[in-house]
Amino acid sequence: MKSITVQQLHERVDVPLIDVREVDEFAAGHVPGAVNLPMSSIGDHLDELPDGAFDVICQVGGRSARVVQALEARGHDATNVEGGTGGWIEAGFPVER
Repeated sequence: MKSITVQQLHERVDVPLIDVREVDEFAAGHVPGAVNLPMSSIGDHLDELPDGAFDVICQVGGRSARVVQALEARGHDATNVEGGTGGWIEAGFPVER
């Protein structure tokens, strides 16, 4: 499984970001530009995933790691964000609400 840090995520350009936290978690604050596809329902939204490479984030990295493993098994080019949104916020990066 491929992984990046929140610092690497901050430096990335033009790579879609999927946030797999629940809707209320996402609404409370998320990485700018992230698209919310909750882990609990992502199986119903596979057609909404980007065609090329994309990153997956959750709160700390556990849920996103499980999602990345499942998506890789289906042939998707997904990368886990270690540290998640919590790490992003701790690093002082901007958050959208």
